[in-house]
Amino acid sequence: MTTLDIRTVNVVQYIKPLREGGSLPAIVKADDGFLYVLKFRGAGQGENALIAEFIGGEFARAIGLKVPELVFMNLDDSFSKTEPDEEIQDLLKFSIGLNIGLHFLSGATTYDPLVSTIDPLTASKVVILDSIISNIDRTAKNTNLLMWNNELWIIDNGASFYFHHHWKNWESHLTRTFPLIKNHVLLDQANSLLEVAKQIQGLISQEIIIEIISKIPDTWLLRESDSLTADQKREAYIKYINAKLSIIDVLAKEAEDAR
Repeated sequence: MTTLDIRTVNVVQYIKPLREGGSLPAIVKADDGFLYVLKFRGAGQGENALIAEFIGGEFARAIGLKVPELVFMNLDDSFSKTEPDEEIQDLLKFSIGLNIGLHFLSGATTYDPLVSTIDPLTASKVVILDSIISNIDRTAKNTNLLMWNNELWIIDNGASFYFHHHWKNWESHLTRTFPLIKNHVLLDQANSLLEVAKQIQGLISQEIIIEIISKIPDTWLLRESDSLTADQKREAYIKYINAKLSIIDVLAKEAEDAR
């Protein structure tokens, strides 16, 4: 198994906001010379959205889906001081420190189910992925998928793992299935769900899960309002993913029935 190597870069230029959704991500330039879509820790769902983005993205990559490179991005306090827009100024101020960036895919277009057809195996993989990570936001209204070089790319997993917004009762989510999969944008094309579920079981080892979760920065996990430590939360994410993998056949059947 190759070691998961997540690079850390510094933001050197704020280029423009992407006014989609409430989180106001932005295109920025880093000190490695590349452009990234930066997701801010100071946005609505805070660090939880960054954690979901990170786990969901690296999990998708581990099962063979296309995901832009994810990097940790350091943001200093200089940008908020020169930003004229008050809303963006506040966002930058509250996001000083470590954020997450996705490599900017220049020329990519939003996936449109009326225009593009996805092969059944890829569509099935995305559906099963989103069942496992409980992603409520991959619908026809908001696909969170890109087409780039005639290939499907996974972005925006920030609405996944919604149990982590209420740690008090997180364990009650372990045995739940994911009925909201009925709204998934790729469900109609996902006709290999049971086959893909078995594939994923073979691809995801305990070592891979632990490796991904271990990379979550402590600063994203620690919150005064929560009674759990950073390591206890890491254990919870590992337990959650393992619980979903243990019922992957049930999740696949639920999605198949929804089709």
